[in-house]
Amino acid sequence: MRIAFGADHAGYELKERLVEYVRSRGHETIDVGTHSLDSVDYPSFGKAAAQRVLDGEADLAVLVCGTGIGIGMSAGKMPGIRCAMVSEPYSAHLARQHNDANALALGARVLGPGLAEMIVDEFLQTPFEGGRHARRVGMIEQPADES
Repeated sequence: MRIAFGADHAGYELKERLVEYVRSRGHETIDVGTHSLDSVDYPSFGKAAAQRVLDGEADLAVLVCGTGIGIGMSAGKMPGIRCAMVSEPYSAHLARQHNDANALALGARVLGPGLAEMIVDEFLQTPFEGGRHARRVGMIEQPADES
């Protein structure tokens, strides 16, 4: 699998660790930045990583900021991105299995690196179940006035 990573300055160190971790698991990575602790704007990096998924350059995206909320909200506004902001492995599992999430947002200030690795493992190894969930994912993708 090819995974796109994006983070702001608050998520930089955890992103760096997760990029190496995912590579050690045999996956390819695309790192859109940031590449330092200098202050940057999280929407730019969340959208850049999500765009790699939309363009077919990456299968999934992993996004990191202080809480995971801002970067996840930014990516989730992009049509076709289903971003799950989670803080434990079970939700990451269900986000993939039931919601076909294609982006994962994590908070570097609220998660330890070991727990973040466990969450990423669940996210990457869990397939979408389809079936009754496919109809619901289709509903998520519809514009609000068509629901």
